[in-house]
Amino acid sequence: MPLRFTDCSFSYRADTPVLDHLTVDFPEGCTVLLGPNGAGKSTLLSLGASALAPSTGSVTLGRADSVRRRDRRAYRQRVGWLPQDVKPIPALTVREQAAYVGWLKGLSKSEAWDRSADALNRVRLTELGGRKSHELSGGQLRRLGIAQTLVHQAEVVLLDEPTAGLDPVQRGVFRDLLAELSTSVHFIVSTHQTDDLAAIYDTVIVFDRGQPVFRGSVAEFFSAAPAGTAYERRAESAYRGLVRGEV
Repeated sequence: MPLRFTDCSFSYRADTPVLDHLTVDFPEGCTVLLGPNGAGKSTLLSLGASALAPSTGSVTLGRADSVRRRDRRAYRQRVGWLPQDVKPIPALTVREQAAYVGWLKGLSKSEAWDRSADALNRVRLTELGGRKSHELSGGQLRRLGIAQTLVHQAEVVLLDEPTAGLDPVQRGVFRDLLAELSTSVHFIVSTHQTDDLAAIYDTVIVFDRGQPVFRGSVAEFFSAAPAGTAYERRAESAYRGLVRGEV
């Protein structure tokens, strides 16, 4: 770290830029990326995962540049990505799926298999390693998704709306897991949910219409709420005051 975006532009259509000469860096620790639908959060994470390439600018982690062909493999091994929809792979067990993703990241088959055991242990799925991945619950499938990012020992893990669709109990398990793993892995988490910010995150970045409109600590984010705001409404109030609404 930091993961740095420098002068990045990206468009799905030529006349409608999603990101326009964006420059932002993500610090060490656990960062939450807040913003309305259409703000460009998923696009930003896709660029960070090198699933997309910017039309201008660069995305770098240390000296590794995702745009440079000679750096791409090393870059991808250092960055893990959990998109919104984690797909079980038909016929594979939980451990086989974790190992398979490690192999896709460039590990040998034996190395991927060996590391998959530790990755599943870190997300508390060891006991389910022999179960078919399509038999997992939604919360378990998200944890498998994180294990897939840890098999190749990623330094930075990008999570796009990881708790969407989970019930309160599953969200609590996921929150605790994230807090535990963040002692050794840097996380960037895109979400709409402002609950428990202080319990998990070190840094808040608010993204709106393709640009960061706030970057600071959780305490600094809370202080953006108007004076007199009820304690439990601080995050929501601060957020509403910073963004212009859904695109």
